[in-house]
Amino acid sequence: MKICFFNTIKTWGGGENWHLKTAQSLQAKGFDVVIVADQNSVLSQRASDEGLSVKHFSIHNLSFFNPFKRCAIRNYFLREKFDVVIFNSSQELKIVANAAAKAKVERIIYRRGSAIPIKNSFLNRKNFKKLTDIIVNSEATKKTILQNNPNLFPAEKITVIYNGIDVQAFSSAITKPSQNAVPIIGNLGRCVYQKGQDILLQAAEKLKQRGVVCQFVIGGEGPLLADLKLQAKQLGISEMVDFSGFVENSKRFLQAIDIFVLPSRWEGFGYVIAEAMASSKPVVAFDISSNSELIEHEQTGILVPFPDVDLLADAIEKLANDPILRECFGKRGKEIVAEKFCFEQNENKLIEFLS
Repeated sequence: MKICFFNTIKTWGGGENWHLKTAQSLQAKGFDVVIVADQNSVLSQRASDEGLSVKHFSIHNLSFFNPFKRCAIRNYFLREKFDVVIFNSSQELKIVANAAAKAKVERIIYRRGSAIPIKNSFLNRKNFKKLTDIIVNSEATKKTILQNNPNLFPAEKITVIYNGIDVQAFSSAITKPSQNAVPIIGNLGRCVYQKGQDILLQAAEKLKQRGVVCQFVIGGEGPLLADLKLQAKQLGISEMVDFSGFVENSKRFLQAIDIFVLPSRWEGFGYVIAEAMASSKPVVAFDISSNSELIEHEQTGILVPFPDVDLLADAIEKLANDPILRECFGKRGKEIVAEKFCFEQNENKLIEFLS
């Protein structure tokens, strides 16, 4: 089976991580795999470093208007004779689905990772007819596919396959809870509106006002990083918040903290939540999108009604003041990840789906 993973997003995120790890795994199992990526993207660099075959195309949201680009992609699919094309973003849906259909690719799969309702537009109705299947990363994401139009795509052809993680890689280095003198609250993600770091800073201010002794570490880069640093200064909490920038090694980051907080406004699948749980860390997050599919409330972490900053601060304070509870939540979280989100288990589901 020859599979094309088509992802031209330049930045790095959960979708890009899924494409890379899945392509690596399938190639190791004997599949003929190619990654199509933007030449200047993080995915292209990492895929090349891992010895994967990489083809370069550059597209953007309006590329489907360009007949030369459409023709180039179609001709590429015709030459390579792919059995399966899997793509990940709405900008690729607009051009790749049509090109693959014209090249008569047998399986045209949209892998959607964002739990945002799809607009019932003429263009979407047209493009979704080109698809043979949809893979989603959570039940929450699946619900949003047909939320605005129940006839947009056959529900039975929407398959939930969770983002698998290498549980052993995250848990092997964890032998005991961290020994930090002051509890460290960690957040890891792109500095964008979706991820809600601005809400986390508001919670940090409330904790300071209450006299709760703790430190925050926010890892990640993005267009809002400078605004977040300014917000921390304006709130008077700069001394208790460390912006660590891009995090190359998420395992090391998670090992060093005591509590993980993800204040996102929406998520398709909170990949970093699963990573934190695999690292035996308790998790605090808003009860939105798929978070309740990962977090067992008061068992592995605390789910907070969105967007209540006071309750978010309460949850963080509760865990900051109770190391035994943190250890209990972390232990149970690791068990849940091994049961539901093991990479090998979900990879086998994907192979069965492709077969």
